[in-house]
Amino acid sequence: MTDLAAVKAALRTQAVETPSWAYGNSGTRFKVFAQAGVARSPWEKLQDAAQVHAFTGVAPTVALHIPWDTVEDYRALAEYAGDRGLRLGTINSNTFQDDDYRLGSVCHPDPAVRRKAVGHLLRCVDIMEATGSRDLKLWFADGTNYPGQDDVRARQDRLAEALAEVCARLGDGRRMLLEYKLFEPAFYTTDVPDWGTAYAHCLKLGPKARVVVDTGHHAPGTNIEFIVAVLQREGRLGGFDFNSRFYADDDLMAGAADPFQLFRIMYEVVRGGGLAADVAFMLDQCHNIEPKIPAVIRSVMNVQEATAKALLVDREALASAQREGDVLGANAVLMDAYHTDVRPLLAEVREEAGLDPDPVAAYARSGWAKKIAAERVGGRQAGWGA
Repeated sequence: MTDLAAVKAALRTQAVETPSWAYGNSGTRFKVFAQAGVARSPWEKLQDAAQVHAFTGVAPTVALHIPWDTVEDYRALAEYAGDRGLRLGTINSNTFQDDDYRLGSVCHPDPAVRRKAVGHLLRCVDIMEATGSRDLKLWFADGTNYPGQDDVRARQDRLAEALAEVCARLGDGRRMLLEYKLFEPAFYTTDVPDWGTAYAHCLKLGPKARVVVDTGHHAPGTNIEFIVAVLQREGRLGGFDFNSRFYADDDLMAGAADPFQLFRIMYEVVRGGGLAADVAFMLDQCHNIEPKIPAVIRSVMNVQEATAKALLVDREALASAQREGDVLGANAVLMDAYHTDVRPLLAEVREEAGLDPDPVAAYARSGWAKKIAAERVGGRQAGWGA
């Protein structure tokens, strides 16, 4: 039988990092839809992130994206976050929005372009030191569109060289999280297309380098929880970019498309001790048509619900069924946990922490949306490339 007190205790330890870009305007290749009250600066993004943390109690860190969140004084930004009950979290680099990167960044055939890209990554390491951030997250749009366009093996050599230089600059307690993506914007080859490629590079770089799993970056039908289990077993699971997808990298709210998949992933995390380890739970989402802050709150809650269900799996009964070869019995143990309505349990956890049991409703009553719509008039709203 599952110990509910232990489940509650585990849920209280979970933290979900929210991304600064989720509080800005975003959209598709066709249109970015602006919304009233959207943050105009990193400072205002932190104000909105503080609302998410205030109502959920489990979102104390905010990931930054450079150069979208460039400021003159990062220590001052960290202090501003601290004054609002937050910390600055993962630093995300950007080597995909410059004209020089048309043929790649760290994998570009031109050494000068590669030097420019590595220089940006090293600057991100400096920002980590100023903000007190633990993780540097790297995602590269590098790849090719046509057979013969470039030497595939040479591009891997260039990638390895760049990663080694950046990893060597990381101080004690700092980590490099390498993200992979099946395709887009490169369509023939992507230089870091899958977890195996990312893992191979991290293995050579040493213990500071780990793999980050974006739940939207896989081919349809991919067993993501298997990837999670293997990386965790090898001690190389650095964290997650939680989002949901129907077709490709849709960046929808976590658990929106396939909540059962999110549950299965979280079960492997729980099974491998990930809640008590240093696996980073991050959101990576774009809220194009829905209000930003309530959507982030809902995503955090969806991750919590999947985690709660994973914690409710009767591990002893499952292990017994597995030993006995009871296929249906083992599956039933998982399904019983998945079908459990954990919303009352999470409401209790929030109330015991002095929070409203319904974060979405509490935020709606707070008046913050009306406040920022009235006050944030003029200036340039934050968004992709802002």
